Order: sequence, then C-alpha cells, then structure tokens
Amino acid sequence: MGISLHSLLQGYYMVSFFCVVSLLRASTADPGKLQDSPKIPLTEKEFWELCNKCNMMRPKRSHHCSRCGHCVRKMDHHCPWINNCVGEDNHWLFLQLCFYTQLLSGYTLILDFCHYYYFLPLKTTTWDLFVFRHELALLRISTFMGIVMFGGMCSLFYTQVVGILTDMTTIEKMSNCCDEISRARKPWQQTFSEVFGTRWKILWFIPFRRRRPLRVSYYFANHV
Repeated sequence: MGISLHSLLQGYYMVSFFCVVSLLRASTADPGKLQDSPKIPLTEKEFWELCNKCNMMRPKRSHHCSRCGHCVRKMDHHCPWINNCVGEDNHWLFLQLCFYTQLLSGYTLILDFCHYYYFLPLKTTTWDLFVFRHELALLRISTFMGIVMFGGMCSLFYTQVVGILTDMTTIEKMSNCCDEISRARKPWQQTFSEVFGTRWKILWFIPFRRRRPLRVSYYFANHV
C-alpha cells in the first residue's frame, strides 16, 4: 500500500510539474509574430496578403490581434489566462496546457474523493477537532474547484482538438471564412504533426523541447 501511494503522489507531482511548465512556456513563447518588412520569396508571393489594420504583408491565415497590436501567423485566439496570443508557434504548448490541466483536475478529484471517504469513519469521533473541521472544508473547496476546472478544460480541449482535426482555427470558425468543400483534407496525423512540429507522437507530450516547423506544401498550408 505504501509503494502504491508513493507512486500515486509521484504521478501527481509529475503532472503538476508538466502543467506549470506548459503554462510558463505558453505564456512567454512567441506565438508567431510577424516581423517588420518580411522578405517574401517570389514563389510564395501569391500566398501573402495585405493586412488592412497594420498595412503589412502577411501569410494567408494570419490574423491581426487588436490587443497585442500585431499580426500572428495562423492565430487561433488571444487567451487572457496566459496573457498571450495562441498562434502557429505556441499552439502546441497551449494544447499541452489544456491537456495537463484537465489531467491534473481529474487527478485532484480522485484524490479528494479518496481523502473524503477516509474521513467518514473519523467524523463521529474527531468532528470537534479544529484541524479536522478546517481540513474537511478545504477538501470540499478543492473538490468544487476541481469539478469546475475539469469541466471547463474538457470543453476547451475538445474544441481545440476538433479545430486541429478540421484544420481550422477558432477565428476561422467564428468568421466562417473557410470553404469546407474546396479545402483539401489532411490525415489527422498530418494536422497534429504540423501543430507539434514533429511526427514522433511521444514528443507531443513533452513541453521542454523546441518546436521545429514541418515542411508542408503551400497548397495545404494556405489553401482556404
């Protein structure tokens, strides 16, 4: 029993660590901000357009963030929780953040319920103890917050996964700018590999590495 409990706590701390690392990296990473006066190769000129807000050339599927004041490549949305845009270069970190927060919330709920049922036999004999009463109150608060976070993260993670599978950003869904009929369909492995920058699936869960964009055809990358 002691070994299993030790392993359980180790797993909880590992998930917590991955969650914090994903949060810090998603908050500080460059989402894909376009540089001033970008150099556009002649062969790619048809895949660029002029932004009507900052009057700069940008790749198609980019978006101008009114909060940050610049265009971001393949921008999904501006997230107030990380105080940063979610774009081409940090979308994978945001997806990891959603996944590990969801996992951590579910992990916390399991531990809370186990802890609560452990308290039930002690309730009749130790209810008057100050520590017991306040620990039980904190346990209920933790359970409530865990349910809220787990429900919210499940919804957010689901919408993000659906967006990756359909190769559409949140902004594109809201603006209905993409033609579903003319869009070239890609396998789910391809869309996820483009977001995470690698085809090695085990690396999709590691927040410590550096992302390298995959080389994809401009027909797939910009055909909308």
